[in-house]
Amino acid sequence: MATAEEADRPADSDGVGADSADTNRETDTRTNTGAQTDPETETETETDPKTGTTTADDRYTRKQCVLITGCSSGIGRATALAFLQRDWQVVATARNTDDIADLAEAGCTTLELDVTDPEQVATAVERTVEIGDAIDCLVNNAGYAQTGPLEDVSTADLHRQFDVNVYGPHRLTRAALPHMRAQGEGRIINVSSVVGRISVPGMGSYAGSKHALEAMTDSLRAEVEEFDIEVTLIEPGPVQTNFSERLDEELPEDERTPAYGTLYELLDEAELIGSGAGGPFASEPKDVAAAILDAASTPEPPARYPVGPIAQYGVYARFLPDRLRDAAYGLIQRLV
Repeated sequence: MATAEEADRPADSDGVGADSADTNRETDTRTNTGAQTDPETETETETDPKTGTTTADDRYTRKQCVLITGCSSGIGRATALAFLQRDWQVVATARNTDDIADLAEAGCTTLELDVTDPEQVATAVERTVEIGDAIDCLVNNAGYAQTGPLEDVSTADLHRQFDVNVYGPHRLTRAALPHMRAQGEGRIINVSSVVGRISVPGMGSYAGSKHALEAMTDSLRAEVEEFDIEVTLIEPGPVQTNFSERLDEELPEDERTPAYGTLYELLDEAELIGSGAGGPFASEPKDVAAAILDAASTPEPPARYPVGPIAQYGVYARFLPDRLRDAAYGLIQRLV
């Protein structure tokens, strides 16, 4: 898994006389090309030779600014803290800002954001640009897993799954892209899942939403390449979260079809292979956050970052014949 490395500090120079000629040559070059330094702000400015307009290049004088969705827990919270530690201007969002009060105390700007609300989406992006003078990076992290066999998932619940996991990132991306094009650069990082590569029983709704997100992200990456906007997918395997509690919330016992008892048993026991209760194959939220930070900082990030051993398995398992994958599930059923 790719991890973010700490930025190197520039070495201090104690040479003075030897650098004088180079400094003079650099000053002459800046004067000839129209580039100067404001003596009061020490901000580099450039003068357009045709219009005479002078503009400040603030890329080296301001903090980079990131907007992160779904920061109330887990990956989102860890990601906000990781960007803060790297000295970014962090705009952390959640449906209820009371849930991210500690992030505000840590130094984040916090905003209320429900990714299914178009007005809140537009406001969050505009506020981010106001706060940071730009939106350098958008992290679409907000999401949840609607689990259970598809027969037990209502059409309304399926629509809600896609509204959050697919339409939400789409709304934010559309709002952010005009600003990134105007800036001449930007990063969009979509948090997917290993089930965005390979679907498993009991996760059809969630896997469907993540497959859709991956397909859209692949298209987007090619569409915006000419604008120097990088688009990356993060594909975690199981992460230490409250998976079992969430399963009970999404599909209570009294709404489960008894015929799928074995499948529900498998879902309830999934933490044994690392579904979020400290299993041996579970990643920690900080592991995913490190991959997100790397994707935001690396000059040419890869298209995908699998995180954790199960995610690495998923990269290869999708190439297995369907019959073999189905047979593997049948074997697990017999062992339960």
